[in-house]
Amino acid sequence: ITPRLISMFATANTASVDAIDPPALLDGKLPARALGLVIEWASLHQAELLADWERARTQQPLLPVAPLE
Repeated sequence: ITPRLISMFATANTASVDAIDPPALLDGKLPARALGLVIEWASLHQAELLADWERARTQQPLLPVAPLE
């Protein structure tokens, strides 16, 4: 299974499934600006996201990942 995350954009009522390595849209739809921000955030925090993916696979608690500033 490809490491991935789910992004939701509440005001547009849309969501996407995004790959972590490399950060990219896999499925769904987000407004272009929102998708760009998700990809930027995932690129900056790729190592943390992959570590959390491994934690999730082994049913360990996830660690928080900082938001995009």
